[in-house]
Amino acid sequence: MMVEMLFAFLPLGIWLVLVFLRGNFWLAQERDDADAPPAPAIWPSIVAIVPARNEADVIAHSIGSLLAQDYPGAFHIVLVDDQSSDGTADAARAAAHAQNAGDRLTILSGGERPPGWVGKLWAVRQGITHATKKHAPDYLLLTDADIGHTPDNLRLLVSRAVAGNLVLTSLMARLHCKSRSEQFLIPAFVYFFAMLFPFSWVNDRVRKTAAAAGGCMLVHRVALEEAGHIDAIKSAIIDDCALAALMKPVGPIWLGLTNRAVSLRPYDGLGEIRRMVARSAYAQLSYSPLKLVGTLGGLALVYLAPPIMAIAADGPARFAAVFTWALMALSLQPMLRFYRASPFWGLALPLMGAFYAGFTLDSAIQFWRGRGGMWKGRAQAHI
Repeated sequence: MMVEMLFAFLPLGIWLVLVFLRGNFWLAQERDDADAPPAPAIWPSIVAIVPARNEADVIAHSIGSLLAQDYPGAFHIVLVDDQSSDGTADAARAAAHAQNAGDRLTILSGGERPPGWVGKLWAVRQGITHATKKHAPDYLLLTDADIGHTPDNLRLLVSRAVAGNLVLTSLMARLHCKSRSEQFLIPAFVYFFAMLFPFSWVNDRVRKTAAAAGGCMLVHRVALEEAGHIDAIKSAIIDDCALAALMKPVGPIWLGLTNRAVSLRPYDGLGEIRRMVARSAYAQLSYSPLKLVGTLGGLALVYLAPPIMAIAADGPARFAAVFTWALMALSLQPMLRFYRASPFWGLALPLMGAFYAGFTLDSAIQFWRGRGGMWKGRAQAHI
């Protein structure tokens, strides 16, 4: 009986803290359409840096969406072709010519990656170096090659950055969420990210919590140089959150959900989502076996104990477990609505937690096998 009470009421206490005392992470309130920042009196100059490695299937859409921005100020795009073998550069060049905008796109051939650098960050570093020498822009838009932007995205992003005097303004790009596998795991992915880094805490200038979403980040160039430049995080697998941690001591940052930046690449089944998570999950735990064991045990207690106790326990323990399970399901509803997924997926949150625990374990196994941080044929994770 005492064991039942422990495994029923301890998760309940944890979920009460999460729901009511962790920055309202689950409400999905921090969104770029929640307010309308005023337009700046003078529009700053922008250069978008797009690192790309074998992105021929999506690069035309991505580059085309950047070239279609209705931004009133000076805006240029630098694509860093990171030794692609699929014609990525040609596809980007054709997209620019199709819009008669070849003069606004510069394509660089990325050089060999120096020791200690993650591939994406080395490509970004090369792009920033070129942009600084040729354009000296006020802001850098760091965006992935598989992200599409609505025409007003940059204008509104810059308006927010200038109005708030932000050194880093980031949008959590809307991930692809149409298939059954995606609806099962994608809203939960963003939900778990927000649980780790509550957006309201990220946006609080007093709190130390720092996070960003790498698909769409607007960085104040001079502030980045003051913080130590990209070189300071050159080996970071989770580069977006590392950049946020680098920038927040310099000035305020902001992170929010958006429909204006969207991922162009669907996830082909559970395996694709597993690989996405496994690429960086163990890095989040600092490659620590002790943290891994603690995380897996904590996930089992927080996510699996409530449904198990709801079925197996009796009396007050069952009531507490059922209430906890219902609280879990309700907390996922705002994110499910944002992704236009059925509310009934909320009941599956314990199973989602189990899947992500498995992905985390797989991330550690891949690291131990020398395949940690695998991306585009490169194993990049190291201690």
